[in-house]
Amino acid sequence: MNLFDQIPKSADQELFTTLLAADKIRIERIVSFGQTSPDRFWHDQAENEWVLLIEGSAQIRIDGHVVDLVGGDSLNIPAGTRHRVEKTDETGRTVWLAVFYK
Repeated sequence: MNLFDQIPKSADQELFTTLLAADKIRIERIVSFGQTSPDRFWHDQAENEWVLLIEGSAQIRIDGHVVDLVGGDSLNIPAGTRHRVEKTDETGRTVWLAVFYK
């Protein structure tokens, strides 16, 4: 599989594709088309999450500050850390590789 296969030009919702799932790890491709976290919604998950921004741009609010990401940037989010997506590329697409691990 090529990471860029089967990505439409646009979508009303983010696209989540599980690439690998095992006992203590899950790898997903996430594609955003300008979507953000809903107002007042915070992710607070039981798994650690390492994200690599493959294409596009994004802004994540974590630990009280904003992190700007562009293609090639990565971020590790420890389990139990509240975070939200403030912005993704509105003129194109944002392609993420997310690794959830315990």
